[in-house]
Amino acid sequence: MEPLNARSMLDAATSAAAKPADQPFVERRRRLSPAALDVVNQKVARAYSPVVIAGFVRLADFVLLSLVGIALYVGYVMPLSGAFSWIYPAEVVAVAGAAVVCFQAADIYQVQLFRGQLRQMTRMISSWSFVFLLFIGISFFAKYGSEISRLWLAAFYFLGLAALIAERLVLRALVRGWARQGRLDRRTIIVGSDSNGEQLVEALKAQEDSDIHVLGVFDDRNDSRALDACAGARKLGKVDDIVEFARRTRVDLVLFALPISAETRILEMLKKLWVLPVDIRLSAHTNKLRFRPRSYSYLGEVPTLDVFEAPITDWDLVMKWLFDRVVGSLALLAALPVMGLVALAVKLDSPGPVLFRQKRFGFNNERIDVYKFRSMYHHQADPTASKVVTKNDSRVTRVGRFIRKTSLDELPQLFNVVFSGNLSLVGPRPHAVQGKLQSRLFDEAVDGYFARHRVKPGITGWAQINGWRGEIDNEEKIQKRVEFDLYYIENWSVLFDLYILLKTPISLLTKNENAY
Repeated sequence: MEPLNARSMLDAATSAAAKPADQPFVERRRRLSPAALDVVNQKVARAYSPVVIAGFVRLADFVLLSLVGIALYVGYVMPLSGAFSWIYPAEVVAVAGAAVVCFQAADIYQVQLFRGQLRQMTRMISSWSFVFLLFIGISFFAKYGSEISRLWLAAFYFLGLAALIAERLVLRALVRGWARQGRLDRRTIIVGSDSNGEQLVEALKAQEDSDIHVLGVFDDRNDSRALDACAGARKLGKVDDIVEFARRTRVDLVLFALPISAETRILEMLKKLWVLPVDIRLSAHTNKLRFRPRSYSYLGEVPTLDVFEAPITDWDLVMKWLFDRVVGSLALLAALPVMGLVALAVKLDSPGPVLFRQKRFGFNNERIDVYKFRSMYHHQADPTASKVVTKNDSRVTRVGRFIRKTSLDELPQLFNVVFSGNLSLVGPRPHAVQGKLQSRLFDEAVDGYFARHRVKPGITGWAQINGWRGEIDNEEKIQKRVEFDLYYIENWSVLFDLYILLKTPISLLTKNENAY
């Protein structure tokens, strides 16, 4: 089934429910400056992880060299010898593996080097030659030299080198194309538009082959110390504007140009910014106080101190994506018979569509459509969740009470996981955008509430299997949800996801006292 078809089927199933029951939704958005809006309105391509790209290039090198060596053996050596020998395949794999190790030691697995040609090629040729010399020396001392075809060895060297060069030329074209599209840029904003900020922007721009793209600067000060532009980077607003700005365009790095001595100001700003799924660093380019070299991370030659790191990035993100797609697809196939029975029960129990669509918070506060089986009477549906469902709520149907208690109403969210990709199998549960504790919105009731949106929301989560699900009628319940969600984000692993997923059915049966 194609994703577009799945979406259109879901839209058709929910359209009848959406029109009569929809209520106007008003988003609370901070007004941004014209300069900030200019950046927001620019087209931004999805970022590619340099770490993942380098990993795939390593794998491609190993596979390519292995295929060349084995193809030469099968096409030339085997017909002459008339028998298969494991010596050649074993040596091919050993040479390919040693080549990748030497390439890594020569430091050619950097995305910046992939853009160039001369430096990369010279390092690669010398490393490949070193591997062959090493291999010949080991074969000589191990007395395997007479058993290896010299013609095969020479062909493997030259054809392997030709294959590597061809691969790098293709990779160079790809990387340059991605660079032009901005997929490899680290979109960066600077906090502090004074002389320190100007020095920092100049230092970042002076570096060759840098992936840092400075979008602009932010500063709360309105006096003479705050510049309208730092080395060509415009002032986009105040620090309070950064959260809204980072939710409306892609921001990868927030870099403080303030001195470490401004501890109080920095802490106040961090309290506002830590809810964002971005890296946050303090620049140490002007600080007289020096720490050990290992304390620093570097942006080119600019030393920085790490404060917060974006959760679940690079290979972790790849692993989570694979986990969601593979396990989610299997779960969807297994759940289809149950979903069919639930759909039939909902349809027979009360008039109206089977599915219900609701706006909820997604990754980085993105508004997403989440699908559920309809559990309320159609004319009393509440897409914005302006009124919390309580015990013995008259709006809930007979079938609705059962599927809400057992969470069967959440099963259509597997479509979100497998096709839309805006939900994960495991993560903080997506709350309704108008979800309230009494008269206060959730983010007004709990400090750091939006930090739970630094990762993609999930169908089940750490808070849910610990009993924090269902009605939120007091402050402790929403605080505990946020507390458990933040613990999950800080301690994520694939095994943790698997544990939560396996524990979910047990929790649904034993910890459902708040689900109405």
